[in-house]
Amino acid sequence: MKVGIIDYGVGNLGSIARALEQLRVSPILVDRAIDLHGKDALILPGVGNFTDCMQILLKGGWVNVIKDEVHGYDRPLLGICLGMQLLADLGVEGAIDPRVGTAGLGLIPGRVVNLATEGCSLRVPHVGWNSIATSDSKSSLFHGIADGTDFYFVHSYVFRPDQQQSVLAEAVYDIPFAASVGLRKVWGTQFHPEKSSRAGMQLLRNFLFNQQC
Repeated sequence: MKVGIIDYGVGNLGSIARALEQLRVSPILVDRAIDLHGKDALILPGVGNFTDCMQILLKGGWVNVIKDEVHGYDRPLLGICLGMQLLADLGVEGAIDPRVGTAGLGLIPGRVVNLATEGCSLRVPHVGWNSIATSDSKSSLFHGIADGTDFYFVHSYVFRPDQQQSVLAEAVYDIPFAASVGLRKVWGTQFHPEKSSRAGMQLLRNFLFNQQC
């Protein structure tokens, strides 16, 4: 299996590649949009600022290619951390006008907002291990992962999906927020599965080998 890791110049992707190698698949760092086609599954990482990352994706010609792979070729896609947030319709981080926001990939309807403005009174960013609780209709992404399992988070913003059924798991950091979202063959995790020990490896295994809506 060839797994394309979208390398658009943000963050160190080595930990994701090493995790995939442990699962005996072939991680391929794809640094040109034109080379994305032909992979069995795709991973979209993300570090930094929503608006900055979307501008990089647009400038590099990634946006239409990613959408074409997902919608045209039914390619499974996993967004990690900011990569999950980029799946949304829009995000306010770094936007010229936060009331309008910056357009995201629009693969899962919703918006990305700041933890503090949502009512979180704890220190932001939220950094560290946090337990999750899956939705009633448990996604295949969490097969073999018990409620209450801890995953590793680093974030200041959260994804608020338009539809509650898009929320696959929640966590609480003073306020509840989406720890994972999904729609058809597009999934996202606010936490870092590649840094979340055995549970994270199980989730990556589920994404690669147990893809069901």
